[in-house]
Amino acid sequence: MKKYIYSLFFLFVLTSLSAQRFTASLPNYEAYKAFRGKPLSDKFSNIESVKVIYDLRKQKMYYFNSGVILLHYDFVVNYLGYGHDLEIFNNENYSDTEKNRDFLLGNLNHIKGTDKWIFELAASDHMPISLIERFFNLVKKSTFIGEKLKFYLNNPQMMEWFQREEFKIPCVKSDYIFGELKYQEVVHGSNIGILKKYKIKELETIKPSSDEIIILDDTPDILPNVRGIIVNELQTPLSHLVLLGKNRKIPIMAYTDIEKDNNIKRLLSKKVELKIEVDTFFIKETTKKIPVKSAGKKKKLTIDNSVTQLVSLSAIPKKGVNYIGSKAQNMAYLIAISKETPFRTPEDAHAIPFYFYIQHIQKTSISPLIAELLAYPHKDSTVWINKQLKKIRDAIKKENVDPTLIAKLNETFKNAKFKNFRFRSSTNAEDLDDFNGAGLYDSKTGILGDSIKTFEKAIKQVWASVWNEASYNERELFGIDQQNIAMGVLVHRSFPDELANGVIITKNIFRANFPGITVNVQKGENSVVKPEKGEICEQFVAYHFNDGKDETDFDIDYTSNSNLNDNEPLLTRKEMSNLYDVSKKIESKMYRYWRKNQFHPVDIEFKIVGEKRDLYIKQVRPFND
Repeated sequence: MKKYIYSLFFLFVLTSLSAQRFTASLPNYEAYKAFRGKPLSDKFSNIESVKVIYDLRKQKMYYFNSGVILLHYDFVVNYLGYGHDLEIFNNENYSDTEKNRDFLLGNLNHIKGTDKWIFELAASDHMPISLIERFFNLVKKSTFIGEKLKFYLNNPQMMEWFQREEFKIPCVKSDYIFGELKYQEVVHGSNIGILKKYKIKELETIKPSSDEIIILDDTPDILPNVRGIIVNELQTPLSHLVLLGKNRKIPIMAYTDIEKDNNIKRLLSKKVELKIEVDTFFIKETTKKIPVKSAGKKKKLTIDNSVTQLVSLSAIPKKGVNYIGSKAQNMAYLIAISKETPFRTPEDAHAIPFYFYIQHIQKTSISPLIAELLAYPHKDSTVWINKQLKKIRDAIKKENVDPTLIAKLNETFKNAKFKNFRFRSSTNAEDLDDFNGAGLYDSKTGILGDSIKTFEKAIKQVWASVWNEASYNERELFGIDQQNIAMGVLVHRSFPDELANGVIITKNIFRANFPGITVNVQKGENSVVKPEKGEICEQFVAYHFNDGKDETDFDIDYTSNSNLNDNEPLLTRKEMSNLYDVSKKIESKMYRYWRKNQFHPVDIEFKIVGEKRDLYIKQVRPFND
């Protein structure tokens, strides 16, 4: 009887809390659940959040329903009688002083399935330490969480204070959160297919069916043509898997506990519906039909074979896309933009036109192999196709390159300051609006005058990568005409002394309709787009709060810090601000060069180089989201 009465009382309390819009305290987890919602930003998966306001004038605490009231500003206007506009609210209540503040604003976050509780301010909140500590202790006192509560350091100023040991409250960085993440949305969406499981090694000889949703034991270099993909390791948000997955528009997720999930084991070999969302996923058996994929139009490729000389990129080639490829043409645009913007581009940039590749593959040892591959009727024969692709690559590497090209390269670079040069793919099937080709082709280094790392060897390796398994299969999937694929080569000095490298997307990919750029950066030459197992890069969103333009109004919101740099920031605040300004300038200029509609983000690759920590931009292309 007592148990029944208690249950009724508990149900009454929970129902009352749910009906409320706010409360002054959270005595237990059930009270927290009544007010929880999703964070405004999707930078972390598996987080639930309750918004918190402390009224400095009335000295009152408010925890409110994040699912009903999205913004702190909405709450103070509709429930506390605040009468100023949003700009005044932001300027006064996110400032670095208590003087004009009416409120302290925060978020009480919980990592689902754990006992980890995190108190976080907006990254744009410049609250002084004394107020942070006061606010933190008020939250601790008015909730059930107690000593489990930690303060999350999410911007450079807080990091500096922490390094100087100025905080008197327990603080954590992103590694505290990342260590608990088991699930990650890679590409959101839903699909229906037969659930199958493969080892990465098996994909060398087995081709999954196009009606399957597959589970893999590692991150694939080649994405099979399937309905959805589940991998067992977390991904760098701007990795090649992510970019290719977005291009494919298929749902992809990472789930580190997949081997322990009995529900998924039970569903193997059954038709399932998979739905991937930011903070969770759903998978269940279904009787729904697997949707039929419509075959798209064959995408014709353009080749201008009339240019027979090495092309300098110091001037913008006219219609260069047709004879040196998008990547090289975009480098010429970057060089032009750099003349009026504070960044550098790789020195001695030139392009080898399509002509030399076409000339090379027309040799009798190569062209019949390509013709045999393209005429082969059994496209599902993974083993035969992979063997044929290797024969083509080997034949390309075996034949000599036109000696006039090598002589021209030697002559062009004989007085260059640098001896090491990077040879990079610039095909007519990459860096396009609807096909980015991320990671499909190879880049190689050649050293002027070297007998081993020769220019000729580097060129042939890049040319051969046209016929990599990944590049060939991706073109097949997108209906790209394999008969007219052509490889130009972008050549410029290499970077053996890079301090950091990274990728910028000129939009806030974690929060819709909110300003900013998203940056992934890693120490030295360690890859952001193809990281080694266990590597976590530095990741942040940078933006100007209230659309301001001065550096004091510039804010950084960290998602993670590099575990290769002891979880300390890789870039200074000034460097971050410069990245923002440069990337927005490039975005604006590229719209004009491409003659595209604005408000479409771009994907930029950069490096920090040398003692002076110079910013180099090495690539720009459309971001296909």
